[in-house]
Amino acid sequence: MLEGLGITHAFGVSGGAIAPVWATLQHHSSIEVFHFRHEVGAVFAAIESYFASDRPAVVFTTAGPGITNALTGLFAARWEGAKVIFLSPATSTAQRGRWAFQETSTYTMPGEIFSTSKSLFHYATTIESGDELPKIARRLAAGLARPGGFVVHLSISTAIQSSFIDISLPQGAAVQTLVSATPQAIAECVQLLSEEPFAIWVGFGARGAAAEIRQLAERTGAAVMCSPRGKGIFPENHPQFVGVTGFGGHSSVLAYMQQHCPLRVLVLGTRLGELTSFWNPELVPKRGFLHVDIDPEVPGVAYPSVETVSIQSDVGVFVRQLLEHFLNRHERSTAAVTLPRPQSKAIYPNTGSLVRPEMLMDAIQRVIVEGSDAVVMTEAGNSFAWGTHTLRFDKPGRYRVSTGFGSMGHATTGVLGAALARQGKAVALVGDGSMLMNNEVSTAVRYQIPAVWIVLNDARYNMCAQVMPSLGFEGMDTEIPQTDFVMLARGMGADGTRVETESDVQAALERALASPVPFVVDVVIDPSSRAPVGTRTQSLIQQDATESIVTPSKSGWSGWEI
Repeated sequence: MLEGLGITHAFGVSGGAIAPVWATLQHHSSIEVFHFRHEVGAVFAAIESYFASDRPAVVFTTAGPGITNALTGLFAARWEGAKVIFLSPATSTAQRGRWAFQETSTYTMPGEIFSTSKSLFHYATTIESGDELPKIARRLAAGLARPGGFVVHLSISTAIQSSFIDISLPQGAAVQTLVSATPQAIAECVQLLSEEPFAIWVGFGARGAAAEIRQLAERTGAAVMCSPRGKGIFPENHPQFVGVTGFGGHSSVLAYMQQHCPLRVLVLGTRLGELTSFWNPELVPKRGFLHVDIDPEVPGVAYPSVETVSIQSDVGVFVRQLLEHFLNRHERSTAAVTLPRPQSKAIYPNTGSLVRPEMLMDAIQRVIVEGSDAVVMTEAGNSFAWGTHTLRFDKPGRYRVSTGFGSMGHATTGVLGAALARQGKAVALVGDGSMLMNNEVSTAVRYQIPAVWIVLNDARYNMCAQVMPSLGFEGMDTEIPQTDFVMLARGMGADGTRVETESDVQAALERALASPVPFVVDVVIDPSSRAPVGTRTQSLIQQDATESIVTPSKSGWSGWEI
């Protein structure tokens, strides 16, 4: 059934309760099985495998703690919009309620884990008989064919895992139907967008429509901004690109909104959540948003009091429909209009000092972003801020970050899934805290996965160290004992190099890209360099993080770069 659904990769951790399924996956199927060291790492790898290949992935675990260990990753899969099928064992009927070892049933776990749960699984069921498989196969095919994410839990009773069945499964994949706006809705959008120059706000949900969005922008002269997850969908070196919004974003976006005052903003495939917008009122245009999303519940949620025209549609279909109405219009020249642009400064290596994060990012831009086709991932924390703010991409699919669930350990383990699915290098920019919390270097060594970890090693949870004083909390314990990640990597069979001076950065990155084995670049970072977190601190204050701090006025939103 899984092969028929197009599954090619399975990630997980073994155990006695799942042994028959695991053995069959490994020895009697065409599916490649990767045995991880922790369940949550397996799920993060499955998520990134999906986004790198557009193929759903399987995750398998054993009973009890195997399931609970995977839950963080499964919530991330749901929030990220991935397609993941989770396989786990269920205690057999005769043993339920009798304190079986690692009992997995509604006697010991919340019932939502085993049945459809709106907040976690799109579909969940416990398989008690092989006769249920045709029904389940149809349900999975339909779910995997629909736009957006689809997270499934199949809990398989241990009593039937080794049984053989003689049953016909449905043949052929379900046909994907793309949701499109009505002609009346398209006509209304064309009229509204024709009134005055407008801007386009691009999110991750628009990644399949990059070419069409560029055509629309160039044909109409619209300025384009993007969410952190939307980097590269519209080329960041394009003269109409005004910057990234939100966490790690650019002050040039606010400069554009203040100086050019677009009448409306066309929002394509982003929820406009906190790390995309900070709910900043200065990002609201005079006449509000035209918000396009496949999920009809998304438009209007982030800015509930702002005028919003809601359009339920696949983004690519919508933009193509829109372009038909602009075909006969001459492309607007942008030569006479100078738009604000993200600023980049020339950075030269210092001697005899710790490595500045901005200098490291400048080298990563030259060596990895421009010098290779590797996927680049950034971990939750300062790595996310530095990567989003400083790196520039001109193609979709080369930058990945989690702005929703934002779990530490997502990139340190997800990098394996991206490298496997692309069959090439994938690079994770991570903090020392995340690397110590959860990594799969050993798994990469086992399967010779070409993953690279670049560790911003500042011996502390530096985002907390930098942000907490701004919130009024001094003297918080954020230090981490200095760790030599190269020694750890080599102890697990990988290779690596430690960088302590800026003059050694470029050679270390080049060595990492050329390495035939998994590679760790351990960079001793200057902890005093302030990460460009945008107005994250002000956003926390706005949410009344503490009653002792006065909420800033609207003008307080202007400090987008720290």
